[in-house]
Amino acid sequence: MDIVQAHLEAIDRHDSRIHAYVYVDREARGSDGRLSGVTVAVKDNIPVAGMPWTDGSAVWRDRIAHEDDVGVARMRAAGAAILGKTNLPELAAAVGTTNAIFPATNNPWRDGITPGGSSGGSAAAVAAGMAGVALGTDMGGSIRIPASCCGVVGLRPSPDRVPTIAVDPAGLSVIGQLGRSVADVKLLFAVVSQSDDRAVNPTNGCRIGVADTTALGMDAACADACRRAADALEAAGHRVERIPWESEKVAAGYAVVRRASMASFPADPQLFAPGIRKLVEQGRALGALDYFQAFESATGAAQEVVVKPLLSSFDFLLTPTLGLVPMAIEKVPPFLSEPYGRYIQFVLPVSFAHTPAVSVPAGVYDALPVGVQLVGRSGHEWELLMLAEQLEAADGFGFQRPPGLD
Repeated sequence: MDIVQAHLEAIDRHDSRIHAYVYVDREARGSDGRLSGVTVAVKDNIPVAGMPWTDGSAVWRDRIAHEDDVGVARMRAAGAAILGKTNLPELAAAVGTTNAIFPATNNPWRDGITPGGSSGGSAAAVAAGMAGVALGTDMGGSIRIPASCCGVVGLRPSPDRVPTIAVDPAGLSVIGQLGRSVADVKLLFAVVSQSDDRAVNPTNGCRIGVADTTALGMDAACADACRRAADALEAAGHRVERIPWESEKVAAGYAVVRRASMASFPADPQLFAPGIRKLVEQGRALGALDYFQAFESATGAAQEVVVKPLLSSFDFLLTPTLGLVPMAIEKVPPFLSEPYGRYIQFVLPVSFAHTPAVSVPAGVYDALPVGVQLVGRSGHEWELLMLAEQLEAADGFGFQRPPGLD
């Protein structure tokens, strides 16, 4: 049986429970090329010609894309089979994967547990063995969050490394890749970014800044995962040093920027679900100066937390991916709540710093995955992925592929 058919059959067996997909192309076929035999799931805010493009909203329930996004076109040209579109929260504006038009997505590791968001459907499809790799988007952590929750690898590249026809007024959202291993993510990133690692220096004896404590606090399992990763990297010959991690000012600015980004959607706010409607209305009430000041404040704070350490003292940074372990779907923290701030405290500053980051599975706690985040300098995705590969293979670290469901 070929890989495409195997993954279509896995979808038939499991997705009525997981609800990772909102559309499946039963006629999906690959072709000869670098990605021959590779199946891809695509988040439903990324256009794929001839497929739905709902953005998780009833407003665009019946919209069909007329052209492929740039990365999708490059995957097709390289021989990949595009299996379908994956679930997300409305307008990708939540850290879970629920909306008003499709069933909530379950975490493949346990029913009733969130897969994270907003690329939760993409991460769940990969973790469950219903796609080889997936595309997602990441504005404030939307690839890294579900990668951690689902026990897969998720890369947020630097802005503009993967071109897109989508418009993000804030300039924060990027197209990124999810896979069951770093090697899988490297292959997909190479194709969609049209780059390779041939000119990259090996990551040996690096200086790594480690954030394993914060003023906001975190679940013990998240802190423990980070410490195990630091120990593994130190044992591999890298120099590690503890660093502070302050995310509060970034989060305060993001609250305004996120609202403002919602205001750009050209639809009557009454057409959106209540939570999104409120954000859209709040965003449309903001002035240009409100947005500018918030963006500058968040960016400045992220420079202090992320960029300055990378430019002055360290080659890479290491943090937990999340501050909280995966929780029940109904307990996903709402936007701007205190748990929300703890949950995203490590991923959000990286977005405003415009640096690449990758979430790597770091074992399980109570039979659910936890992840750690590696952060690199802008434009240095290949070095970052090389370090992630070292960590993945390190003795005692605890990396394991998601079990799949077969």
